[in-house]
Amino acid sequence: MKYLITIITLFLLSNNDPSEINIKEKERQCIAEAIKIADRYSSTIWSDFNKTPFTLLLVTNDYEFLIHHPNPSEDFIFLKYDDLLKSKIYYRQTKFNTSFLATFPAVNGVNCIVVGTPENTGRNSSEWIITLLHEHFHQYVYNSPNYYNAVNKLDLANGDTTGMWMLNYPFPYSNKTVSKTFNAYTASLKQLASLENVDSSAFKKAHQVYSKNRSAFKASLSDKDYRYFSFQLWQEGIARYTEIKFLEAMINYKVSPAIKNLSDFVDFNTFIEEMLKKEKNKLETYQLEDNKRVCFYAIGMTEGLILDKLNPSWRSNYLNEKFFLEKYQ
Repeated sequence: MKYLITIITLFLLSNNDPSEINIKEKERQCIAEAIKIADRYSSTIWSDFNKTPFTLLLVTNDYEFLIHHPNPSEDFIFLKYDDLLKSKIYYRQTKFNTSFLATFPAVNGVNCIVVGTPENTGRNSSEWIITLLHEHFHQYVYNSPNYYNAVNKLDLANGDTTGMWMLNYPFPYSNKTVSKTFNAYTASLKQLASLENVDSSAFKKAHQVYSKNRSAFKASLSDKDYRYFSFQLWQEGIARYTEIKFLEAMINYKVSPAIKNLSDFVDFNTFIEEMLKKEKNKLETYQLEDNKRVCFYAIGMTEGLILDKLNPSWRSNYLNEKFFLEKYQ
């Protein structure tokens, strides 16, 4: 029956006019731009990042398009070779959620960026390109040696083998003591992030307050809950930090005319200013009970930017000393 369904699916797809099955030009240009940015700047941010394949599954309303995949599964049909993307393109009928923004072994065990269109994910073209780079960083991390074994040793899955525990872990978001210490910690984190001179008395005093409040927040959690918090900062927060590092590296970047002419494109130099302001404001406005794990993105990003001031070489230890950002100070 399994093979019969596959044959029927392939028959139906093969009877569609291939000229009508294509990646829309906006998504095609945005994907190409993200790949170009990654090729140019990734290795300046993380060691050997440029060696990570940019494998992507674009999920549209009707079809999914597979790009830069070494071994597509049998339900994909070859469409064409795309000169702009420098890849063979394969397609199948849509299976995944059209609003996906995720990275996981979606096709034949290969870590793929699985992403809906800008419209279906609620992002303008600039946000969408930077989000692709965020997810590409996840590919870099997931493909690194011993990643999955190290994650398993955190003992956070509670029997879940699907990986959904990363989203659904029962963190004490509604605990009032945890929330109180969390708010003090994030307020002092924002204050510390506003200071540039690490040798100044103001920075040293702010760092003492931050360290005290962070320790109090840690003490309000169980060991297991703190491991989950640290894992989220290390994984998602530093992915958000990596978005900032790409944007910083792109200060003199000349965007392709096809992207610049998109009606929803925001200049990347303007985008980074808006993004930094928005993310740092979340340190005060986001509440654990309401925003839950989404809070951890801005925290991890900010801690990464502070680490740049305290220990500029900290990124060299990121994949070796996993999951606890305080190890890098």
